[in-house]
Amino acid sequence: MSYIFSDEKKFSTWRKLWVALAKSEKELGLNISDEQIEALEKNIYNIDFEMASLKEKEFRHDVMAHVHTYGAQCPLAKPIIHLGATSAFVGDNTDIIQMKEALELIRIKLINVMNELSSFAIKYKDLPTLGYTHFQPAQLTTVGKRASLWLQDLYFDFCDLEYVLNGLKLRGAKGTTGTQASFLSLFDGDHFKVAELDRLIAEKMGFEGSYDVTGQTYSRKIDVRVTNILSGIAQSLHKMTNDFRLLQSLKEIEEPFESHQIGSSAMAYKRNPMRSERIASLARFIINTSHSTEDTASTQWFERTLDDSANKRLTIPQSFLGCDAILTIAVNIFKGVIVNEKVIKKHIDEELPFMATENIIMESVKRGGDRQDLHEEIRVLSMEASEQVKKYGRKNDLIERMIKSDKIMLSEEEIHNIIDPTKFTGRSALQVEEFITGKIEPILQKNQNLLGIDVDLKV
Repeated sequence: MSYIFSDEKKFSTWRKLWVALAKSEKELGLNISDEQIEALEKNIYNIDFEMASLKEKEFRHDVMAHVHTYGAQCPLAKPIIHLGATSAFVGDNTDIIQMKEALELIRIKLINVMNELSSFAIKYKDLPTLGYTHFQPAQLTTVGKRASLWLQDLYFDFCDLEYVLNGLKLRGAKGTTGTQASFLSLFDGDHFKVAELDRLIAEKMGFEGSYDVTGQTYSRKIDVRVTNILSGIAQSLHKMTNDFRLLQSLKEIEEPFESHQIGSSAMAYKRNPMRSERIASLARFIINTSHSTEDTASTQWFERTLDDSANKRLTIPQSFLGCDAILTIAVNIFKGVIVNEKVIKKHIDEELPFMATENIIMESVKRGGDRQDLHEEIRVLSMEASEQVKKYGRKNDLIERMIKSDKIMLSEEEIHNIIDPTKFTGRSALQVEEFITGKIEPILQKNQNLLGIDVDLKV
């Protein structure tokens, strides 16, 4: 990702665009020789950055600085470099090329996170766990079902990414205000050749086409659409890691923790969820940075204004770098996530007796009990058990109290059978299977060659 937004990548892409322009113009009849094109091609990566820097100080214009630097390295081709083009020809087209390649890299890492998360969800699809609403114990779900909620958010992001990525087009060769007037002049008013020039350049640069209309720049709504994808992924991973951090506090699920890892410089026992916290930190940065492209798109003037440029050079690369990082960390987490099943069961045992009381009342009524008498009996027993938990810190003994009650017409075995946690998770396991089989597996199978990336967190 760093290379995609590096100077070498940026300026070598400028030169590739100049080559594509020259080749296409030659094909359409302009007086450009094979020797000129060969000289341009030989020097695509031979960039004299020192000369370009000096020229930029002289001209106060980055594109013309590189035109002159390129021309100095291949003097034979100097007369035809940038012929008919405006600065946005290299600047904007390169921006789109970089964003396309960056989105393709994000796509790879997103698919790998989805793969790790789907494996986790399938593995634990049947494992009951307390659900939480308002972070208060609620009806049971399963560990895998909860993970499927995280996965579904990423699935939405993947669908959005596919749509935007498949729809990205080149700015093309549109001239100074997007009218293609300069190219129409070059080709003596031949509209077909001007349109064909646009098509040939897009084809040479690996695009199906260019945008139908532009000003001097492509619409900055394109940047909004791209950064919204990154923001969406950040939102999904932030939500997931919020849950993860709470679960780690409950000691139910934990991040990987190496044998020599230190959680705190003072508190030696600490196991802080530092990976999740890093994702959350970077995710907020991405989400907030994406608003800048929205501001930029809404404040452009007519065919072009330059107050977008400095902003774009910060927001686009940094958003991509941040998103690349959080996806890498997420892969790392789920390659070594720890599930503490006994702690999860302990928490269920503390709450499930209260949740199961309605089921016990109904079964007792079937045996001839009076619903109102049973309700009052269990209410009293529940208050007593709750007092033991809250006032004295003891375990929830409601089950034992109900077993001993002569008003509840169920045996100990029957009561334990009723409160089997697996009977309180509804269709959780099937929902996980149906979702992953129907939505996730087709994506993973189609992209098998992209799975299994290695990630290495430096800290």
